[in-house]
Amino acid sequence: MNIRTIVGNGIVAALYIAVSAVIQPFGFTNVQFRVSEMFNHLIVFNKKYFFGIVLGVFLTNLFFSPIVAYDLFFGVLHSVISLLITIFAAKYIKSMIGLMIVNSIVFTFNMFIIAIELKLAFNLPFFFTWLTTAAGELVVLAVGIPIMYAIHKRVNFSKMI
Repeated sequence: MNIRTIVGNGIVAALYIAVSAVIQPFGFTNVQFRVSEMFNHLIVFNKKYFFGIVLGVFLTNLFFSPIVAYDLFFGVLHSVISLLITIFAAKYIKSMIGLMIVNSIVFTFNMFIIAIELKLAFNLPFFFTWLTTAAGELVVLAVGIPIMYAIHKRVNFSKMI
């Protein structure tokens, strides 16, 4: 990995943590609006962002989660699985907007992983928790599509890393 990739991933992780810190009260409940999840769309522009996104999730969960042990496992697992599925889908979907839509659907569906975590940690009802966490994820990622696309048009995420 070259220095540009390492620095770029460090910046992504730092931004993920900073945005998560601002919205912390809304990022760790059964109705999650973790605005930093918009950074998941970076994977559409370049798969090298994988490490920065995962590191951001890991460190955010380490520093801010009320259930650190659970979040370090389930939260990171959710991100890794979802990002890998989107990387695989990118082989077949060439439209950036189309791939961001798929990315949103993948992350939203995979919120069942977070629902399992919250069931284990707090004995919350699985299906209701899946529904509420998925709804929050879908809203954040859907709103993130035009935002990330507009920023990409200005800074070209594909070439920054």
